[in-house]
Amino acid sequence: MNIIPDATASGFDWTKSSYSGNQGDCVEVALGAVPAALPVRDSKRPTGPAVVFADATWGVFVDALKRGDVA
Repeated sequence: MNIIPDATASGFDWTKSSYSGNQGDCVEVALGAVPAALPVRDSKRPTGPAVVFADATWGVFVDALKRGDVA
């Protein structure tokens, strides 16, 4: 896993999760910004940092969230 210290420096096109609530608890992703990886950031902190997950790692993480294995 890599970290992008300043998520705005890269010029990625950030998209909010469709599952984000209206209370500012949003996750944003930059689809297609990094080959075989997915940068993820907190929308309340648009200047970063962003965490970059490998595609397979992100899928495992999301599956664990759906099962309730991650709080």
